[in-house]
Order: sequence, then C-alpha cells, then structure tokens
Amino acid sequence: MMNMKRTPYLLLFGLLLSSQVTFSQHVRFPMNGVVEFERSINMYALYKKQIGSETDGFLAKAFESYKKTNPQFKKLKSTLAFSKDKTLFTPMESSDNSSGFLNDPMAKQVNVIFTDLETHTSITQKDVYEDKFLVKDSVRNINWKITDENREIAGYQCRRANAIIMDSVYVVAFYTDQIPVSGGPESFGGLPGMILGLALPHENVSWFATSVTDRGVLPKELAAPTKGKPTDNKGLKDILGKALKDWGEYAQSSLKAFSM
Repeated sequence: MMNMKRTPYLLLFGLLLSSQVTFSQHVRFPMNGVVEFERSINMYALYKKQIGSETDGFLAKAFESYKKTNPQFKKLKSTLAFSKDKTLFTPMESSDNSSGFLNDPMAKQVNVIFTDLETHTSITQKDVYEDKFLVKDSVRNINWKITDENREIAGYQCRRANAIIMDSVYVVAFYTDQIPVSGGPESFGGLPGMILGLALPHENVSWFATSVTDRGVLPKELAAPTKGKPTDNKGLKDILGKALKDWGEYAQSSLKAFSM
C-alpha cells in the first residue's frame, strides 16, 4: 500500500520533473537569425572629453548650445544577421547619423562588417569622412576574461566577459551560449556564444540587443560588402596616420573610432 504521507512529495517531484522536461523541449538554440542592436552614445561625455578644461571659448559655448537642443544619449540602430558560420553587421538608416559639431566619428556608425567564422576573416566597408574603404583582413583576436556575472538581455541569459583591445580600450561584453554562434556587434566576437551586450565604458558608447529573431536567413542577408578602396587594417592605419598627422590629440580619438 502506498504511504499516503509520501504521496504529496511524489506528486510535487513529478510536477517539477514534468515542467523541466517541458522547458527543455521549448528551449531553442538558434543557429540562424537576426539580432537588432541599439547603440547608445553619451554625447555630453564625448564632447566634454574633446573640449577638455576649456570653459569660456568657442567650443565651450557651442557645447552649452548643443545641450539645450539635444539629448544626452544618442541612439542608433543596427542589425546582425547570422548563420552558424557567417555574420553581417549593418547599420540601419537614421535621420540622426551626424557626428555633431565636433565631427567625432565615435558618434556615428561607419561600418558594414561581414565575418566568416570558419576562416576567421572579415570584410569591412568603412566610411571615413568623404572616403569609403573596403578592408579585408583576419578577425580581431581578443583575449577575453570570462567572469561569473550574469544578466538577461533580450530574453537570453548572458554571461559577462572583459577584455582590453588596442592596448588601452576596456571592453565589457555579455554573451549567451543559448545562441551558439561566436558573433557580436561591429568587429567584436570570439566568445563561446553570441554577444548581446557590449560596452566601452571609457569611450562612452555601448551596444545592447533589443530583440533576437530566430528565423532562416537568406543568402543576400549575409552577402559581404563590395564597395570601397581595397586595403587591409595596416594599410588603413597608415592612410589615416598620414591624413591626420596634423590633427593633434583629436587624431588619436579619430584613429580609435575608425579602428573599432
């Protein structure tokens, strides 16, 4: 005869087991789809950094005027189409893709980036002021340090990883292994899952996924860009170095922005 005292516990265990099985049956690990990102730029901090200690000059007055008519955070949209071995990052059309009164490229979206995850190569169509370049090179090798911090982004559980790129740029990323594709916004990747959140705290910019659509992706949605003057990363750096050699400290900020 069944022990009546144990019956409620057996029923509870059965319900828990059933719910776990049901949950596991509905969890999907998409290998194809589209992530929509929102890029947020702290324009006040960006401009304050450029102006420095100036408090009463032309730039300081222009900054005060800017603050009266513009919000602190500028928002730009982009998409990342992905398959198991390819990604294509594309900025979305925006009525506010200007770089502001200081013409700072960090305030714009200048890259269309195709990444081949099998060959670890990328093709980037990069708008550099009035010029357009087509940069073909290997993907950036990032030495990530994975932490125990977690957060939810766009309905996915994500884990934090930190890194330093370009010798001094601190990067915080949140990736999910529920999307087993090693991609992310712009030129960032290399983690065991899709990056859905990315921040460069000292550069005053971040990218966070607002939605993930699990669907088949057409070949044209993963087609590499083709327009621009052909070069590689070193070639572009040399071109920019020569073009910006007389720009002083502002040159370093621009070089950093165009190297993201």
